[in-house]
Amino acid sequence: MWWKILIATILVIAILFAVMRRYGASRWKADTNGLWARLEASRTSPGPAFDPLEAEGLPAPVRRYFRAVLKAGQPMIAAATVTHTGVFNLSESGERWLPFTSVQRVVTRPPGFVWDARIRMGPGLSVHVHDAYVAGEGILRAKLLGLVPVMEQPKTPELAQGELMRFFAEAAWYPTALLPGRGVRWEAIDDERAGATLTDGATTVKLVFRFDAQGLLTSVRSEGRYRNVDGEPVATPWEGRFWDYAWRDGMRIPLEGEVRWLLPEGPRAYWRGRIRHIEYEYVP
Repeated sequence: MWWKILIATILVIAILFAVMRRYGASRWKADTNGLWARLEASRTSPGPAFDPLEAEGLPAPVRRYFRAVLKAGQPMIAAATVTHTGVFNLSESGERWLPFTSVQRVVTRPPGFVWDARIRMGPGLSVHVHDAYVAGEGILRAKLLGLVPVMEQPKTPELAQGELMRFFAEAAWYPTALLPGRGVRWEAIDDERAGATLTDGATTVKLVFRFDAQGLLTSVRSEGRYRNVDGEPVATPWEGRFWDYAWRDGMRIPLEGEVRWLLPEGPRAYWRGRIRHIEYEYVP
């Protein structure tokens, strides 16, 4: 008889788990749709098509970059939808890499994005993550099965700065957003690097962009992106790296990348991913 009770118990647990998964997925999708709606509501036109004269007067490596990745007449990107796969390191001090899939929605003016990810913890078990910058507000939260809260950072100016910095760093995927007419201020450093500043409302971020001999963007760096350490924001050197460039919709973009903190004991990577699909929307 005991085995019948055991089987019945297992079936009940399996049914409850399936119900939780479905309910959690539904709740999470509703939250994601809400963020997307806010993102779309703030969207404005990014301006006319690319004119190479717009790059005149910029630092030499930035001019090479625009020549390498854009063609004259390239329409301005208004929005993009990006599908990623990759691995995410959940360990603060070691290596605990787990696979993820994600869909990211981006609008370029005003700057904003919503990263909707699933980090696979085990068979049938995943953590849902929202990492976003919407209408000047930073958002970072995670829920097991999209239902059980795991982490949510308070919506502070430090979080907003970090999320705008992410948008700015990832502009290699939507390169018309880096043009000076889109609110970016460039300044010369040397023949391989240039500094760039982006302001959105009360939030300003600055990154150092590094380019190779072909003019392609290879890395971005900040000396002080805020990292959560025991519940407190700590300004920490941070870097994103890009490679495997390919042409997409007439633009040359990197398909692979890595993001890491530059700690005193050495770099600690926490995101490695690849673009599986990218779809652009342009100014009507």
